[in-house]
Amino acid sequence: MAAHRFRFLFSTAALCTVLCAVAAPRLLPVGEGWARNTINTTVFRNNALVTHLETQYIAYYDAEQYVVLGKRRSGSSRWTLQRTPFKGRCNDAHNVISIMLDGDGYVHVAWDHHGDTLRYARGKTPGSLDLGPPENMTGRNEDNVTYPEFYRLPGGNLLFVYRAGGSGNGNMVMNRYDLKARRWVRVQEVLIDGERQRNAYWQLCVDPLGGIHCSWVWRETSDVATNHDLCYAYSPDEGRTWKRSDGSTYTLPIRAANAEYIWRIPQKSELINQTSMTCDDRGMPYIATYWRPEGTNVPQYFLVYFDGSTWHASQVSQRTTPFSLSGAGTKKIPIARPRVVVSRRGKHISIGYIFRDVERGSRVSVYSTSSLASGQWQVTDLTGFPVDSWEPTYDTELWQRKKILNIFVQRSGQGDGETLTDLPPQQVYVLQPARRYSGISRI
Repeated sequence: MAAHRFRFLFSTAALCTVLCAVAAPRLLPVGEGWARNTINTTVFRNNALVTHLETQYIAYYDAEQYVVLGKRRSGSSRWTLQRTPFKGRCNDAHNVISIMLDGDGYVHVAWDHHGDTLRYARGKTPGSLDLGPPENMTGRNEDNVTYPEFYRLPGGNLLFVYRAGGSGNGNMVMNRYDLKARRWVRVQEVLIDGERQRNAYWQLCVDPLGGIHCSWVWRETSDVATNHDLCYAYSPDEGRTWKRSDGSTYTLPIRAANAEYIWRIPQKSELINQTSMTCDDRGMPYIATYWRPEGTNVPQYFLVYFDGSTWHASQVSQRTTPFSLSGAGTKKIPIARPRVVVSRRGKHISIGYIFRDVERGSRVSVYSTSSLASGQWQVTDLTGFPVDSWEPTYDTELWQRKKILNIFVQRSGQGDGETLTDLPPQQVYVLQPARRYSGISRI
């Protein structure tokens, strides 16, 4: 697939409502969590919130840096919370908690990683918040783990991906949990190889048919400004083989020389890493991200998507405030990395693009469109209060099954370069839809 450079679709007119509040959003309080940085609210928590059958589960660090798990029945506002015996080092916003439920209803939890030995545990019984002792998965290449992420496959098996190595020098590892055997197996020792010169910062999703979609940017050093280009790969068989969007098969591992470049974006374009992607019911991928268009000094939100034959980029925002991503570590950035949800009915596609921007008072906000070809986007604020440095995560399993959007919300501070703020513990909420409209949950 030939790469396409900077063909942007600009919004010029008002759009009919796709995600518009006709009733007030419902904020369901959970408990107070650590808020001196974004460890509870960074975008690459997969997941912070997940539904299995008719029960929703949640995880966060409390004020004393303990891992807290919770659950509630669908339709109930009453949470059962359990502080686990496990703690994280909350001074580093990388050290997030990731959870998922397997097909038998066991909770799987990974926490507290930034170049550290794997910290993983699972529930003692189905539905239980009581975790067993920390354990290995495969026992191989588990001594330098960062960015742990769980994903559920349609049959109830799980994927677990993480970076082995450091920023600018790391590889992507993939495990699969075999539900019948109740054990983890290694699928890819090195799926994306940085060749000791760079590493991939990815976003991944599983489509309704079980296809695994992965997109990523390359970074050459620890400096965020060295992020560049957007690449893509797809697996139809639980991660064993990988293809490009034209159907050609990769020779693994994927490296800079053989990767499919779906959008060329130079270094020093304020291209952000680790955003989000999703798929519609036909398995077409949509990637939410931001960068600074050539010839301007203001980063803008974009949606990069595939229509089955061609990659496109739609400019979502019309921002006016410049900023720079130069430097290492977790940055204090005036906008959040975005999350995207898609609903498709036949040829009709509705998009919800969840974000936070100082230009809108740092509230939880959403862009929406039902006409990607027109490039017209409407914006709605979902909270009346600021959430500071919060980034969006949502219940992906609930969305995929029922097209109901539940968002993890907590006001969070963030100092530049891993420094902490003085923000005291803040209430954790689940932001719930009031009703559904046009296939996208109305908030």
